[in-house]
Amino acid sequence: MSRRTRTKAADVPAQGAARCTVSVCRGCCCGTPKVPRIDHAAQLAELRGALAEVATVRPVGCLDACEHANVVVVQPSAEGRRAGGRPVWLGLVNDRDASADITAWIGAGGPGLAELPAVLDLYVFSPSRRVREHLED
Repeated sequence: MSRRTRTKAADVPAQGAARCTVSVCRGCCCGTPKVPRIDHAAQLAELRGALAEVATVRPVGCLDACEHANVVVVQPSAEGRRAGGRPVWLGLVNDRDASADITAWIGAGGPGLAELPAVLDLYVFSPSRRVREHLED
């Protein structure tokens, strides 16, 4: 392997390592009129726009956590995972202030790299192991 090839290969993980993944549930309850008084499409678009430089935002099917409808799961970047970060499940994310708090936290580094703001403690929940494994697959 030439020095140029090694350098390019070494650069690839570093580029992807800085990004958290934000999964936004858009299944049976989340993202539907079953959760009223929120513009679900606008929320997803705002998260994508605000986090475009620091995270991958993706809608996912039903995460089977309907009792916490409008679920957002923040998965740490590779660097955050090495620092001990684990996915953080946030439920009832039904207003713009919550989305802004999530965005600010991820902008600061997210799980493992930045302390979870106290206000987001109100949204954190632990899904069943079966549900957690579904997202991590």
